Amino acid sequence: MDYDYDLFVIGGGSGGVRAARVAAESGAKVALAEEYRVGGTCVIRGCVPKKIMVFASGGSGAAADAAAFGWDVSLGAFDWPKFRTALHAELDRLESVYQRNLDRSGVETFGQRAVLKNSNAVTLADGGEFTARHILLATGGRPFVPRFPGAEHVWTSEDVFLMQHLPKSVLIVGGGYIACEFAGIFNGLGVKTTQIYRGEQLLRGFDDEARDVVANAMIKRGIDVRLHTDIASVEKTDEGLLAHMQHGEAETFDAIVYATGRIPNTEGLNLERAGVRVGPHGQIEVDNFSQTSVASVYAVGDVTHRINLTPVAIREGQAFADTVFNNKPTNADHVLVASAVFSQPEYGMIGVTEEQARSAGSIEVYTAKFRPMQYSFIDKDEQVLFKLIVSTGSRRILGAHIVAPNAGELIQMVAVAIKMGATKEDFDRVVAVHPTMSEEIVLMKQPVRTA
Repeated sequence: MDYDYDLFVIGGGSGGVRAARVAAESGAKVALAEEYRVGGTCVIRGCVPKKIMVFASGGSGAAADAAAFGWDVSLGAFDWPKFRTALHAELDRLESVYQRNLDRSGVETFGQRAVLKNSNAVTLADGGEFTARHILLATGGRPFVPRFPGAEHVWTSEDVFLMQHLPKSVLIVGGGYIACEFAGIFNGLGVKTTQIYRGEQLLRGFDDEARDVVANAMIKRGIDVRLHTDIASVEKTDEGLLAHMQHGEAETFDAIVYATGRIPNTEGLNLERAGVRVGPHGQIEVDNFSQTSVASVYAVGDVTHRINLTPVAIREGQAFADTVFNNKPTNADHVLVASAVFSQPEYGMIGVTEEQARSAGSIEVYTAKFRPMQYSFIDKDEQVLFKLIVSTGSRRILGAHIVAPNAGELIQMVAVAIKMGATKEDFDRVVAVHPTMSEEIVLMKQPVRTA
């Protein structure tokens, strides 16, 4: 059978774009459909604008530190309209880069929604239909907001980038990494920030000790963190948004931001019609080669709900293209993937948590928790944490956790060694770089706990 395309990609985020470009550069005829903006969640409404906001929000803390060191500092109010204009200009630039790269690779793009017609055909929003030998689903995820009275009045993290004015007060709902990141952003921009979470502690699923360090630092920086708390309903009033809590209290905020997780963006893709199997969380089920239950249909990125990180989606897109179009069967590597929470302070991690390691075998835990030199000098009450989890038998480092300024940068370097199979003794042989706070990661000689 003759097909219109060798590959049709639905979704123009990082994973879909990488797969489309690599396939096209191998000689395949490729098309890609994106209903919103090329670049996807990370570039347009996620990692990139969020990290730029983190940079911007750090100005107030940097000014306070500078004053403590002796500078004569005068800091005015944050100019959100000026920042917003510059932010969206940068996002436009990045989108154009993504589009040029697709064009240069020979990928034909459609700026509209596409859904499956069957296992080898797609239908566009304008009614156009195309056949393809292979179809790749890379539609990512979307924010989840639970149903409750007044839910239509709240924002998600994606709405924050579009807000016209900076609120004077904000309620962040959620305890995950997105909630913690936006709490730090708003707080740093001078907004009165409250964060509520229904659980025991922020950052569920991460290392308990690191969670405590992050949460305590957030509180010391001025964020009003309230645990065991959730919203029952929201009412719009002349004063703002009145949040009725489940325990009976009520409070008014200028804005309420829900960051209660993301779900795979599979709704309305006609997956059932094509025979594509979907998991209990709405994720597209795939094998190690990102192939779905239908031989001609593949899926990569957050829509598969494996490891929901942009670099992972890119690796999956590359592996798919190598497997299907470059005759190099490749599994995307999901083992020992480092990541970072851009909270304030940052938290970088790779491998297992202490709690996970305790259930898997005999371990030693090494930690260094201290106030670094720059904080000690200005009497800033905030600690950093360096933590290694070591297998007693193999001596390999099973997990590393860092809570510190620029922890995302630090964990990237540590991840190289751990991915190579470094042991605790390998770290011990490294001569420290002094004076740095990161030198502590090679100076921890005695375990603080064993299990």
